[in-house]
Amino acid sequence: MATAKKAAPKAAAKKSAVKSKAVKAAPKAAVKAAPKGAGVLKPIKETFNKTSLVNHLVQASGTDAKTVKSVLGSLEATIHASLSKKGAGAFTWPGVLKITALQVPAKKARKGIDPFTKVERMFAAKPASVKVKARFFKKVKDAAL
Repeated sequence: MATAKKAAPKAAAKKSAVKSKAVKAAPKAAVKAAPKGAGVLKPIKETFNKTSLVNHLVQASGTDAKTVKSVLGSLEATIHASLSKKGAGAFTWPGVLKITALQVPAKKARKGIDPFTKVERMFAAKPASVKVKARFFKKVKDAAL
């Protein structure tokens, strides 16, 4: 038992030495101080339009509006490119949501019984289409509770 107790402090000392080297090696630009309100999330009472969202993100992140607008534009372009015909057909925002494009095949005209009137009738044909589905992850679902 005595050897196990002696080995533990040495391992802890090695880990702290490795962590201190990693902190020293990090560039100064990457170690910016986070805004004071970044750690604590307060409930937001109003809904956002594009301008108010940009203003909120500018205050929350401490960057300028031009940068925030370019990031939002890039995110929008990435979603469009991912869901396009030649794209992957799906976009995942890690930890937030997954958007998928589902190809719905065409449906032929058919005879059937109308569920409301119980009379036999002809249902019209429907062309092929694309459905977009968004599935939110657990973090977002839990936040809504």
